[in-house]
Formats: sequence, structure tokens, C-alpha cells
Amino acid sequence: MPAIKKFQVTFDCAEPERLARFWCEVLGYVVPPPPEGFGTWDDFRSSQPTERRDAWFACEDPTCAGPRLYFQRVPEGKVAKNRVHLDVRVATGLVGEERLAALEAECARLTPLGAVHVRTLYDGNDACIPMLDIEGNEFCLD
Repeated sequence: MPAIKKFQVTFDCAEPERLARFWCEVLGYVVPPPPEGFGTWDDFRSSQPTERRDAWFACEDPTCAGPRLYFQRVPEGKVAKNRVHLDVRVATGLVGEERLAALEAECARLTPLGAVHVRTLYDGNDACIPMLDIEGNEFCLD
């Protein structure tokens, strides 16, 4: 059996740093240190040719348990539903009204950050809240 490989999740986007910092807030991730030889991200940014500045940004799980998220600037905007999305698991093990309350509380925390509440799915036992991030990418509170 082959060893499990580490992976990162890559987002195509318009504003890599802004979207990365949004996901840091959502997931409790952190911005990694700047590349070797640079004291700050601003130092690194100013060393880049103008056309490459702000072309990418990343964030990481401080515990190293979750994947790295990588954000790359692309010229085109989002035009269709994501084929892959993140499920932010904030109510694992909860059911019914307790689960719904935990999801609604997280939704209330994320909307001031720019997330958009699409709808609440609740059948009396299970619940899920589909949302959009600040660039319109779908994700679910689960």
C-alpha cells in the first residue's frame, strides 16, 4: 500500500491574500512565514516584478493536521458552481436542534467576515448550511 501523500487545496481567485486571510479566520489557519531571505511578506512582495506581485498567497493549519490552502490569481472570474468544495465541520457528533444551533452560530460568525448564507438545510435531525466565501466559492457548514 503506498504511503499517503500530503496535499494542498488550490483556489483560483482574483485576490489571493484577501481570500487566504478570510480562510484563516474561517478555519483558524495561519499565514506561514515569508520565503527564506525575507523578513516580511511586504519585503517579498516588493522584490517581485510588478506582474507577479500578489499572484499567490497561502495559509496553513498551525497544528499541521489539515492541508495547506494555496490561492492563485487568475484573470477570469468564477462562472460556474464549484466541482469541489470544503465542508467546514463545526457540528461533528451533534444532531437535531443542538447541531442546527452550532451551525447557525458559526454562520453568524462568518457573515460579518463577508461569507454569504445561501440557505439552511434541516430535516429535524441533520443539518447543513451552504455558504459562499468572499469570492463566491461554495462551501458548507457541516
